[in-house]
Amino acid sequence: MHADEVDIDEALVERLVAAQFPQWAALPVRKVRSAGTDHAMYRLGAGMSVRLPRIPGAEGQVAREQRWLPHLAPHLPLDVPVPLGRGVPGEGYPFAWSVYRWLDGENLFDEPLAEPHDAAAGLGAFVAALRRVDTAGAPRSFRGGPVGTADAGVRAAIRDLGADGTLDAEAATAAWEAAVRVPQWEGAPVWLHGDLLPGNLLGHRGRLSAVIDFGCVGVGDPACDVMAAWTLLPADTREVFREAAGVDDATWARGRGWALRFGLTAEHHYRVTNPVLARVAHRATAEAIADRHTR
Repeated sequence: MHADEVDIDEALVERLVAAQFPQWAALPVRKVRSAGTDHAMYRLGAGMSVRLPRIPGAEGQVAREQRWLPHLAPHLPLDVPVPLGRGVPGEGYPFAWSVYRWLDGENLFDEPLAEPHDAAAGLGAFVAALRRVDTAGAPRSFRGGPVGTADAGVRAAIRDLGADGTLDAEAATAAWEAAVRVPQWEGAPVWLHGDLLPGNLLGHRGRLSAVIDFGCVGVGDPACDVMAAWTLLPADTREVFREAAGVDDATWARGRGWALRFGLTAEHHYRVTNPVLARVAHRATAEAIADRHTR
């Protein structure tokens, strides 16, 4: 997926664990199937997972998760990863990496929600709880600023996807231009996850159970986390999510803009290299455009 991606396999993970965490050296290592773009995941024994950056730009996420997940977890109504160890470069692998407690469940790319209204309420409550956590010393989220900062990339995606018939370029442009006109966030920065996509949410027995991948976590405009309403949830559950999340009209509209931004740029970038993520992105774009026309 990336020109600067490093090679990772089970043998490498076994060597890293044996060298740096010998108490776990006898545990089996098994690759976890994932549509993630920045990290590789491996199961370690029955109760742990190993998360390793694939690219240089993702290495900083290790320190961010290790520092802030223990701060956030006690305040959140869904399970989140618990750091158990922090690895360092070695065995030919150039980045820091992490060991976490294993969380049971399937990511929502693969396991449909049996109770979407319940999931909408639970995810909205998660977003609201995260927003209330103390932000002293918190880092900025790279998705915590204005949605319009990606204007050039979004317009390039509209041009190319429109040219090959993937979308209605005129409708997408109108939706995007409406999104960037929405009043910006004027409140204090608040915590946001930054990447609430189906692959970063776990379901257990059809119910939302956990949120993973906090590599984008930080503070800023809470609108980015609202995009889950269009990347994941059915239309008839969005008001349930919105009520639980407790967001105003402008934040809701900016969240729809974030869904459009993600959808257009991710499908444009990953339509060949990551078709699973590209399908999620295509849905986000279509839902954001359709939802705008119903209001």
